[in-house]
Parts: sequence; C-alpha cells; structure tokens
Amino acid sequence: METITILQNKRIILGVTGSIAVYKAIDLASKLTQAGALVDVIMTAAAEQFVTPLSFQAVTGRPVYTSMWATGGSGLPTHIAHVGLGEGADLLVIAPATANTLAKLAHGLADDLLSVTALAARCPLVIAPAMDGGMYIHPATQANLNTLQERGAWLVEPEEGRFASGLVGKGRLPETPTLIGQIRRTLGRHGILAGRRVVITAGGTHEAIDPVRYITNRSSGKQGYALAQAALDAGASVTLVSTVHELPVPVGAELIAVDSAARMLEAVLAHSEGADALVMAAAVADFRPATVAEQKIKKQDDTAGLRLELERTADILLSVKEKRKKTGWPQVVVGFAAESENLLANARAKLERKGLDLLVANDITAADAGFSVDTNRVTILSADGGQEPLALSSKARVSEIILKRVAGLL
Repeated sequence: METITILQNKRIILGVTGSIAVYKAIDLASKLTQAGALVDVIMTAAAEQFVTPLSFQAVTGRPVYTSMWATGGSGLPTHIAHVGLGEGADLLVIAPATANTLAKLAHGLADDLLSVTALAARCPLVIAPAMDGGMYIHPATQANLNTLQERGAWLVEPEEGRFASGLVGKGRLPETPTLIGQIRRTLGRHGILAGRRVVITAGGTHEAIDPVRYITNRSSGKQGYALAQAALDAGASVTLVSTVHELPVPVGAELIAVDSAARMLEAVLAHSEGADALVMAAAVADFRPATVAEQKIKKQDDTAGLRLELERTADILLSVKEKRKKTGWPQVVVGFAAESENLLANARAKLERKGLDLLVANDITAADAGFSVDTNRVTILSADGGQEPLALSSKARVSEIILKRVAGLL
C-alpha cells in the first residue's frame, strides 16, 4: 500500500472495544500502518475476549495497551500510559465503539485505559459504532451519540446489514476504506483548502448511438478521483462530477453522476457557481452522433457497414470561461490536455484559448502514464508562462501537487 501523505507519521490511537466487528479493526490498524501512520492500540477487557493483543502488535509493530496502570512505552514519556498517549496523539479513533463505550464517553466515566485516555486526549475523536440494530436505534444510544457530536466528535455512521445475531438492521461497522476515508477527512479539516469549495470532473463521457451503444474514450477516471481525495485531504468541500461507476467515491465527496458531454456541461455550470476552483480532469468527447436511434440498431446481413454522422459537442471550458467573465466564478480553473504529439505546444494553445489558470499536460503515448494506470507523468503549465515538469509519480502524488498550486493561486 502506498504511503498516504496525510497519514504519514501521524500518531493515531486506535481504541478497540468488545464487538465481533473487532476483526475489521485489525485490518484498519494494518492499513493505517502501511499508509505510514504510527498506530497505538488500546484494547478494552471485552475486546480481549475476541482477539489477543498480539494480533494488533503483529500488524502495527508497536506495543498494545490494555492496562490503565501501565507506564509509557514505544517512545512515550514515562508517565501513566493515558497521559503519554493522550498528549502525543494526532487523532483518537474508537472502532468498533460499543454502546457501553459510547455511554461511558458521553458521561465522562473513566474506569479503564481507553475511557481515561479519551478524557486526557486533546486531539479530535472519531467514533465508529458497531452493535445490533436495536441497540443502535435505542434512544439512550442516540442521545449519547448526540452528546458526543455536540462536543465535536466525528461520527462514522454504521451500515445496514446482517448481524452475527442473525438480525438485520443498522449497526454494522463499515469496511476499512470507509473508516480510513473518515480519518483522512478529520486530519485534513484545517488543510490548505479548508473552507474552499472545489468542483472536480472525472472519467470519459458517453455519447449515445442507440439505447445500447455509445461512443467513449479510454479515460478511467483515476486521476479525477485522486484529485477529489487530495482536495478532501486539504480540507476542501468537494463536488465530484463523474461518468465513472467502478471506482469508490472518496469519503466526504458529493457525487454528481453524469454520462454525456451535455450532462457534464449542465452539472459543471450549475455546481461551479460560487465555487473557488474547478479542476476539469474528465476526458470530454469532442463529437457525438448527430442523431440517436430510438431503438437498437440491428445488424442486417446485406448491410456492408454502419455510417455515423457526428457533430461537435459544446466546449465545457469555453462555456466556463464565458460564465466566469460575467460572475468571477470559479476563481481558479484547471484544465487537462491528453496529447499524442506536440505536447507542450498544443497544451499551451489550449490554456490560452480557454482562459485557464493552470493546465496539466500528459503524453498519452507513454505506457506507464495516463489512461487506466495508477501513475502519471505530467507538465503543469501556468497562465504566467510557467512550466513545471513532474517526474513519473502516483496519481495521488500528482494530485497533491496540483492542489497545492490551486491553493497558492487562491
């Protein structure tokens, strides 16, 4: 797993309580560690009935804390453990959080290491409840959750599904990607784009031929989704206008699902109203069928082929340029140029013609960059004539650099 910048070297306390969902906490601890975080696990006595501390120590490479009277370790000050843990943490995550633990936190009880650390910690608190549905919707549990949220705790809503008891309802602990997504949102809340609204587009548009077929391109949407995650990590409010259905939506992003260039134009103009930045990473079709067949086009044995007449689609960035002249929004507009020849000349011409602040140019002939793969090699051009080539990097890293440039312009 690639190191995630926002998690790298972050001190995260993972509180684990007595739920069958504790097995997901092992995976969470493992993935956080692989992403570069320093994870200190506190287990309640009830959690130890499900798994041993050794399971967490094996995936984090760090001591696991179970006793309220233990002294510091793993570089912690030689204080009572809760003092060293609470003082040094960037985030306290309790996953799974049982109804009993929520009640203790809400009422300030401190009868074990986890509850006393929660009182001592000065960092944000993320709670991920896991319990049978009847317990979760009980007024007492809901009142405790409301109390904790009013104090600033971040709630990861449980999911609906089947419980170990055989019952079905809301109360299942979400999977690891959802938990990590919420952790990233919490850590990035004061980032360089905090308070900013960013619209990002992703994927290749689909231009219908008939009810079954369409014209599209090779864009996977991976760069757009990486940009959405980077913007969330930087603290932005993110609207993701996407044609892609295969990629997981970054936790916290508002997804606007579209298909065609026309639908994307409509969504971009609507959601960029008042936005601080627009990043057009989508590969929008330049042409579409002039007419769309109402019924599926049938293959005829005596027909040599099919002839399609194409017409131009509306240019989204030019439309944004015109709207921007009238309203001033978005403040910053970033375009992308996927080129197969004369990369920089074509990209510079596009930047100037469409009135962009930045343009990200990439050579689609490179096998290790661009479409479908997880890496990219780009050059960032700016309106003032600047030119910044980036060596082959992950699309996540490329996105971080682009969003830093956007933040600087804002």
